[in-house]
Amino acid sequence: MSYLFTSESVSEGHPDKVADQISDVLLDEFLARDPASHVAIETLCTTGQVVVAGEVSSDAYVDIHNTTRELIKEIGYDRGAYRFDGDSLGILSAIHEQSGDINRGVSRGDLLSQGAGDQGMMFGYAVNETENLMPLTLDLSHLILRELADIRREGKEMTYYRKGKLKTYLRPDSKCQVTVEYNDDRTPKRVHTIVVSTQHDDFILPLTDTEKAQVRADEEMLAKIRKDVQTVLLPRVVAKLPKEIQELFDDKLVLHVNPTGKFVLGGPHADTGLTGRKIIVDTYGGRGAHGGGAFSGKDPSKVDRSAAYACRYIAKNMVKAGVAREMLVQVSYAIGVAEPVSVFVDTYGTAAPGLTDSEIAAKIPEMFDLRPGAIEQWLKLRNPIYRETAAYGHMGREPKKVVKTFINRYESEPITREVELFTWENTDKADEIRKAFNLD
Repeated sequence: MSYLFTSESVSEGHPDKVADQISDVLLDEFLARDPASHVAIETLCTTGQVVVAGEVSSDAYVDIHNTTRELIKEIGYDRGAYRFDGDSLGILSAIHEQSGDINRGVSRGDLLSQGAGDQGMMFGYAVNETENLMPLTLDLSHLILRELADIRREGKEMTYYRKGKLKTYLRPDSKCQVTVEYNDDRTPKRVHTIVVSTQHDDFILPLTDTEKAQVRADEEMLAKIRKDVQTVLLPRVVAKLPKEIQELFDDKLVLHVNPTGKFVLGGPHADTGLTGRKIIVDTYGGRGAHGGGAFSGKDPSKVDRSAAYACRYIAKNMVKAGVAREMLVQVSYAIGVAEPVSVFVDTYGTAAPGLTDSEIAAKIPEMFDLRPGAIEQWLKLRNPIYRETAAYGHMGREPKKVVKTFINRYESEPITREVELFTWENTDKADEIRKAFNLD
C-alpha cells in the first residue's frame, strides 16, 4: 500500500532565513580575515530592527552594521513598505568574547587533537531517489523556491502594470511544501500535493471603499497568483527536472496557492526571525534524523555543524558506492574530546547483499578521521563558505569553486579568496568505498 510523505522549504526572505544569513555572512567576514576565528553568532530580526549576539574570538575586525545592511538589501528588503528595510533599520550588536571555559577544551596547539566544541549527536543522510541523493520532497521544495526567487529578481514574469510600468508583484518571503506518494518499497510514485505561499504586493486595489470591493480585489489577486504559479512557476521547475522525475507530475496534482487568500505583510515585520529555527529545512526535510543542533553562525569547531557535514559526506559516498540505497549515519561527541563517542548506521534494510549495518558502522572510523580538527581539514571548512549554505538547504547543493571578495570600509584593500563551496557534497570517496566493501 502506498503512503504519503511531506517536506517544506522556505525562501531567503523568510524571517528565520534572514537571521541565518546574517549569522553566516558575519561568520564568513571573520573567517576571510582570520581563519582561526571561533564564532557563534545568533541573530534576531523583527520590525525595523536586527539584534546580533553571541561569542567571538578573533583577530579580525568586521563591520557588522554595514555588512548586515548590505545583505538585507541583497535579499530584497529594500523598501520602506516592507517595514524591514536594509537602509533604515536599527542594528544592535551584543557580541562578546568566547567563554574561556569552552575555549580551554577546544583550542589546542595541535589541530588534530582539538576537542569537540560541545557534546551532542549529529546525523547525515542520503537516499538514491534523486540525482543529488536527497529526499525528493525536500529537493522539489527547494527548487520551487529558488525558481520563484529567480522570477522575482528577473522581474519579467508574475508581473502587473502600475503607473505605466511593468513590475513583479513578488516579495521576498515565501514557503513551499511538497507531498510525494511513495510505493511500498520506498520509491516515489507521484507528486501528490504542492503548497506555495508567496508574499506579494497589494497589486489589485478595490474600486470602492467597501468590504465587498476589497474581497473582490483580493479574490482577483489570488486568482492571478494561482494562475501564474500553474502556468509560469511550475513549468519552469518541471523543465529543469530529469525525465524520470517529470513523469511523477500528473493531472491529479493537488495545488494550494496562498491558502489564506492574501500575503502582503511578510518577512521580519510579520513574524520575528531567529537563527537556527529551520534546521529541518536546512537538512533532510524530516527524513533520516536530526540531532537538534543548528548550523548557521557557527565556525567549524562546533561539531553541530562540521560533524553533520561529515556525516552527510559519508552517507552520500556510501550510497553512491552502492553500499545501500538509503543510509543514515550518526556520530556523537563529548565536549573537549577529539574522538567521537559512537558511530551508528541505519540502512533501512537496503544494504547490499551480505552487508549488515553494524559492519558498515565499524568500517566508518577506519575510513574517515572523525576528529573535529581532521574534519575541518578534509572538508576545507576554515574558509568563508557559509553564506551560501544559509538558504535553500545545506545539503544536496552543487560543490564548486568560486572567487569571493570581502570589502570593509575600514580596510584599504578588498580581500579576495578562492574557496570551494559544499565540499561535503563531493562523491570522490565512492570508488575507495566500493573496494573496501568488495562491491566492484
